[in-house]
Amino acid sequence: MSTFPVHNNWFIIVNPNAGNGKGKKDWNRISGLLERNSIVFEAKFTERKGQAIEFAREATANGFRKLVSVGGDGTLNEVVNGIFTQDNCSPQEVSVGMIPVGTGNDWGRMFGIPTMYEGAVKVLKENKTMPHDIGLISFYNGNIQDKRYFINIAGLGFEALVVRKTNIKKDKGRSSRAIYFYNLLSSLLSYKKIISELTIDGKTSSCKVFSINVGNGRYCGGGMRQTPDALPDDGLLDITVIRDMSRIEVIKSLKLLYDGTILSHQLVDGYRSNNLKVTSNQVMFAEADGETLGHTPVEFSIIPAGINVIYGVKIIQ
Repeated sequence: MSTFPVHNNWFIIVNPNAGNGKGKKDWNRISGLLERNSIVFEAKFTERKGQAIEFAREATANGFRKLVSVGGDGTLNEVVNGIFTQDNCSPQEVSVGMIPVGTGNDWGRMFGIPTMYEGAVKVLKENKTMPHDIGLISFYNGNIQDKRYFINIAGLGFEALVVRKTNIKKDKGRSSRAIYFYNLLSSLLSYKKIISELTIDGKTSSCKVFSINVGNGRYCGGGMRQTPDALPDDGLLDITVIRDMSRIEVIKSLKLLYDGTILSHQLVDGYRSNNLKVTSNQVMFAEADGETLGHTPVEFSIIPAGINVIYGVKIIQ
């Protein structure tokens, strides 16, 4: 446990590479806005993947209980994982905010957090908080089982393949919505649907699966609404299963992914549950909050009201 006293200052974790370098390029402007709004803070810049997890752990040990991610959804995911893998305090004692500088910024979109820095800093200054559920995905890397917490949306199958390809480009310094959309369309040519067993609320069913999305949030992939009715504080995961859909039908249905009506499609099933288990007859890859993970078998569960978030606009069903 921490020996440092708890205080009211903010700890800001900056990903300088987020948004093709916007994190670094725009930091002076962002920090100036924070200072002008009398937000007392300490900031650290990540230098490698996974370091935001370490910084979040250190921050709680040093008495910080208000953490801010300056980056994209992946940076926020790392901050959340740092908070949930430390033993200095309960995660429910911590509040998390975000200044979006990534390419997708899907979590912030749901909470009305502006991409204009002035607006995002204003949200922090107002410091309105609410409890937020946290998802947990258990998966495998080879024969080794691992787990990852997620705050927004996790995916299996086609979605995870697109994320995997996009992250390879991102690691080479190329990141944009256009690249994501290109990877989405090009992956359609090679992707094969996988026979899977899904267990929800103790009931098991089998089908060919194109993709599965599991969410606390509503947006992913730069504005797609894979789990369009998800609520971040209902203690349940929204589950969207796209079954045996052809390539042509997927392309024709892209509009439904963006306008929030994907659940109306006859080959799409929607569920709400606190647990989902998925096994498959061949490897199906997983992702969470846009971070590439391992593969099936996987299990999704939820931690109700696991953390507090700083929001601009509260989602009401």
